[in-house]
Amino acid sequence: MGLGDKAKNAAQDALGKAKEAVGEVKDDDKLKAEGKADQAEAKVKKTGEDVKDVFKG
Repeated sequence: MGLGDKAKNAAQDALGKAKEAVGEVKDDDKLKAEGKADQAEAKVKKTGEDVKDVFKG
């Protein structure tokens, strides 16, 4: 996994956590769901990149 990919995934995860937190404060279920979805997508991308790294080495 390249450093740029790691940074993008970390940023997407952080953004998701922020959206979820704001959704909690505002009692906005849609925003909370978007935040959780962003976090899940970042995790899937990270896992995919980790698998690629295993097969490269």
